[in-house]
Amino acid sequence: MLVLAAVSGVQFHKLRRAAAARFTVVHATTWDAVLSAIRSRPVELAVVDPLLTGMASDREIERLRVLFPSLPLILYTTLAPQTAAVMLALGQRGIRHVVFTRYDDHPAHLRHVLAQEEARSTSQQLLDQFAWALSPLPSELRWVLEEVLRSPAEVQTVQQVSPRHFLAAARVLYAHRLLQDPGFTIEDVAVRLGYAQTKTLQLHARTYLGLTAGEMRLTLAPEEALERVVQGFFPARQAQVSVS
Repeated sequence: MLVLAAVSGVQFHKLRRAAAARFTVVHATTWDAVLSAIRSRPVELAVVDPLLTGMASDREIERLRVLFPSLPLILYTTLAPQTAAVMLALGQRGIRHVVFTRYDDHPAHLRHVLAQEEARSTSQQLLDQFAWALSPLPSELRWVLEEVLRSPAEVQTVQQVSPRHFLAAARVLYAHRLLQDPGFTIEDVAVRLGYAQTKTLQLHARTYLGLTAGEMRLTLAPEEALERVVQGFFPARQAQVSVS
């Protein structure tokens, strides 16, 4: 899982050591770099410091909340008078995890906070929804499918993996989740998920959801998108859900 760290160099190195093999941490030193990374790379969590530019401000972090509401954010900053008002404002906007430099940023605590926020990531939510479908499968196939849901951009050619249609549909669901965030364009999502061409994403959207990427963004809720895929792949399960 890719974690974006918009923090100082010292904080970044602490995060990278704490993340170890479970998370990959990339560094961004400006807010423009943060936006670029989120739009082009499979960032699932972001750790941000209101003091990134030297002056405490909630403006850029609030902008991230507006553009990418599905992206979990963790504050990692210095406990100081100038950050108190910022943390209060961001806390009122739903950011719950705060780690303070030289106070509670022990590697074990950093790992714990990252793991807690991982459960709110887009990939983990998709995995939770698909758990009933994956559990009966052979372990090797289940592992492949879970990896696609965690890192859809890593499977560049879904035709090389079986069952390829399920993998393609999973990527479309992932794309649909990302497109609920106003900060992503369809082109951003195609790049982020590893599509060589945007038209391939459009083709898959029509195939598995019956809509263009733009239409599915505007007209389908995440639950409705999942129901369409379930109906296509597991009609018996869909009938059972409808009856219940």
